[in-house]
Order: sequence, then structure tokens, then C-alpha cells
Amino acid sequence: MTKFSLMLVLLATSIFMVSCDDDDDDDTPTQQGQNIVSLAQGNSDLSILVQALTEANLVTTLQGDGPFTVFAPNNAAFTALLESNSDWNSLSDIPAATLEATLLYHVLSGEVKEADLTDGYVPTLSKSSSEDGVSLKVQATDGVMFNSAMPVLTDIQATNGVIHVINEVMLPPNMVSIATGNSDFSILVQALQVTGLTTDFLAALASPSEFTVFAPTNSAFEKLLATEEDWNGLGDIPVDLLNSVLSYHVVAGNVRSTDLQAGEVPTLLDGANITINLDSGVSIGTIAGQNVPVQLADVQATNGVVHVIDEVLIPLGN
Repeated sequence: MTKFSLMLVLLATSIFMVSCDDDDDDDTPTQQGQNIVSLAQGNSDLSILVQALTEANLVTTLQGDGPFTVFAPNNAAFTALLESNSDWNSLSDIPAATLEATLLYHVLSGEVKEADLTDGYVPTLSKSSSEDGVSLKVQATDGVMFNSAMPVLTDIQATNGVIHVINEVMLPPNMVSIATGNSDFSILVQALQVTGLTTDFLAALASPSEFTVFAPTNSAFEKLLATEEDWNGLGDIPVDLLNSVLSYHVVAGNVRSTDLQAGEVPTLLDGANITINLDSGVSIGTIAGQNVPVQLADVQATNGVVHVIDEVLIPLGN
């Protein structure tokens, strides 16, 4: 080999090595043949997530076959989480059960890419007190959002699923958080806080006790207000009546749609039952003779389940 040929070989080798070094320094985890954990480990902006997975003993889980969809909070998201609680100076300060439940709330079973997202609720690997997957709210129209978190980077392909990097750590929601996190329940949330109610609904629905709530949408409350010409707002409804109406929408226990049986079910309003009808989907019969279909079933909270309805249930006969 001539000296000139040798120089060309050395130059080509040098260029190849520089190119490889540049790839290694790239924080965007797009390398093929790596699982979810390996990709996260290769991205410096997910370093706190990797620490959290180790702390919660979830590394092996996300190295499994899957497939999984992981909503991966970046370092700024974890920093904001720690700053939100004065007792949390590091990941080790977060109770182990809380950290595990929170991380699993960012994982779905199955691979869901951005193009596959649709509006609605999806079950996560985080379990409720009844061992059902806690629901995550997905918005896919007019911008993508997961609960209140927004994507920073989507569709990072791994061998065992896909990663979407997000800007917020999402906490598994209780019943109150489910309601406050959906703008279509804004009137319901206002109703639960009306002054003079004899039941502290917010405290009850945020407690560890399990409840099933048939949650009326804003449209449902607007229909109710339209039934009386003197009712221009929630404040015009007699507070005792409003307390009875709200109690009539709550059943003790975590009763998912698959657990419902036809027949009467007691509510939190003493002596007032609703009737479950299963002839065509799920609908709710009331004392007032209504038959109200369930529009969306099984929105799972940590401490109960929500079934969405488009009519307020009335606990009074004619």
C-alpha cells in the first residue's frame, strides 16, 4: 500500500469515528434496537425519569415485551413536581407507593402513536383501590394534551413500544380531580360547592372511600335550569333540593359498567333508589320516571368510577 493510499484509509476511518461520536452525543433517543428504558437512559433530559424508575423498581417492567406506550415527563416536569411539595426535596422523599402509582399512570398497555390518539379516556397501568386501571384523559383535537400535560416530542419508537415526552408529571386523579379536569363538568363542580349544602361532597369524593358517580354534563344542568323559569343559575335552586339531587347521583362502592345488574340500587339519598336498565346499553331509571342513558362509562378514578350522563337525575315524583 502506498503512503497516499494509507493516508486515505486513515482519513476515512477518522471521519467515520467522528460521525459515530456525534451520534452518541445526540440526546434524541431514536436509535433502533433499543427498548424503552434504554432509550430513556440515552436521553439526558429524561435522566430524572430513569432515576424514578429505578427508585420504584419499574425498570424491569418497562424492559419487558410490552408493547407499552409511555408518557415520559422530562427533567423540568420532575423538578416542578418536587417543588410542588415542601416535603419532597428528592425522589426518595416521595412515598414509594405514590411514586410507583404515579409512574404507572404514565404507561398504557399497547402501542399508541400520535396518529392513533382520539379524544376520550384510556386506562393506565396505575391501579385504583379496586384494582382497575386509573383513567387518563386524552385530547387529540385542537392540539394534543394528556390531562393537562402537553407533548414535547412524540412517537419515539422502541423495540417494546413507543415514548411520548411530556412537560408535566401527571398524578393519578381521585373523583374530584376527574371532575375538575374536564371542562364539561364545570357546572357539576360548581354545584358540589354551593354554600349551604348539608353534604360536603368534595370531601367525600376526595376521601379513600369508594363511590360510583353518575356525572351530569353541563348540557344536563342547562336542561334542568330550563325546567323552571325562575332558575337562571344554580343559586336559584333551593339548596335542600340541590343537595338531594346531587346525593341521588352517588352510589356507594366502585361499580363499573360490567358489574352493573338490572334492578334497583340505593343512592346516598336516604330511601331513594335508582333503577339500572340493561335492555339497550346502560340507562338509569328514576323516581320521576326518567330513563337516562349512560353516555360514557367507566372513567376510573383512584377511589371510584364515573359514568357520564346528559340529564340530571330527579329524585322526586310528580
